[in-house]
Amino acid sequence: MRFRALPAFVLSLILAACGPGEEIHQQHAEAMDSIAARYVRLALAVGEHDAAYVDAYFGPQEWRKEVEEAELELAEIAEQAGALLAQVKELHAYRRDDSESMRRVGMEKRLRALMARTYLLQGDHMSFDERTRLIYDAVAPTNDNEHFKAILAEINELIPGEDKLPDRVNAFRDQFVIPTDKLEEVFDAAIKECRRRTLEHLWLPDDEHFTIEYVTDKPWSGYNWYQGGAVSLIQINLDLPIQIERAVDLGCHEGYPGHHTFHTLQEESLVKDRGWVEFSVYPLFSPISLISEGSANYGKELAFPGEERMQFEREVLFPMAGLDVSQADTYYQLLDLLGALSYARNEAARGYLNRRMSKQRAAGWLIRYGLRSPERADKDIAFIQAYGAYVINYNLGQDMVHDWVEKQGSDQDSRWEAFDELLRAPMMPSDLQ
Repeated sequence: MRFRALPAFVLSLILAACGPGEEIHQQHAEAMDSIAARYVRLALAVGEHDAAYVDAYFGPQEWRKEVEEAELELAEIAEQAGALLAQVKELHAYRRDDSESMRRVGMEKRLRALMARTYLLQGDHMSFDERTRLIYDAVAPTNDNEHFKAILAEINELIPGEDKLPDRVNAFRDQFVIPTDKLEEVFDAAIKECRRRTLEHLWLPDDEHFTIEYVTDKPWSGYNWYQGGAVSLIQINLDLPIQIERAVDLGCHEGYPGHHTFHTLQEESLVKDRGWVEFSVYPLFSPISLISEGSANYGKELAFPGEERMQFEREVLFPMAGLDVSQADTYYQLLDLLGALSYARNEAARGYLNRRMSKQRAAGWLIRYGLRSPERADKDIAFIQAYGAYVINYNLGQDMVHDWVEKQGSDQDSRWEAFDELLRAPMMPSDLQ
């Protein structure tokens, strides 16, 4: 079975008639809707070859069955995606309003990302920067060793001692691990506060909710599986000890105002309100991931501005977890510096995917320049092996979302308004620049 694309002559007739008026607008919208429906099927078809590809789908279930029966090969998927891309380009001349122009451009980038993923699945080699440009619509800056050494020098002064710096840092951080028997209580309190602060600024449906599962043997620390209808399943990985700051990190990132909020508002605004069916599928390896991960990470800063997060954790979560607050000030200084080291994971991924670093060398690089424990470095490499250049979406994505939101306004209310606009809009990463 082959998915039939909109015939080129139909698109030509539409373009020939282009001009002002609701009739032409309707013809253009119908052409885009047809392309979008074909795109969703192709995304689901890639998912038949790559279990990680379709992160969420809440479109017509008969389409999934249709895709399963079609049994398209990767080469066929890429060919059909290329044909769709050509059709989208034929609609380039028509522009109704900014959102519809963004929709068309976004479809081009989605299709390019899908094609790039199929090439990788077929064994093609792409450099780290090629992957990020084609799949995530962004290229991360390159940082050399000297960049990280300057940060490490500051950490060395903050956490003095005779042991190697990674050992000192990880031993210090071990003092702030949440006891296993306190994890659920601490996470529940953190999520409740994240939700309270988010709902002061953003609308969410009355029936929105998620459930939490604690799992093991995963390459990630937390994951949101959006189910559609404002419902999510959030999984927290217990493979490694969890420090106190991760409660708010994961509560905001996976829940409010992070992934659960993002997917809910995208479904409400773009699928239900506008009928743009391409937003009913979320391919993990697509430009949407940079917006999703970047907004989820920036959301922590937005929900807990200034000293508010530190105050909440010291007054509520530290006592709840039975942790000593006497060295909390030093700990928060350390966390800020470790945040500045986050791009070290990009460089490890760049070296590994560009075939300049072996798995062992990349892990060692993360221990030395990222101050990861050996166990966490191994998890990082497992993540890179599973998800490739996806790592840029966390740090570069956060920086891009931060810069865009901050440009929209200088006060907290205007930042929330801009953040709400971002979560509801058909924006691509390049729109943030």
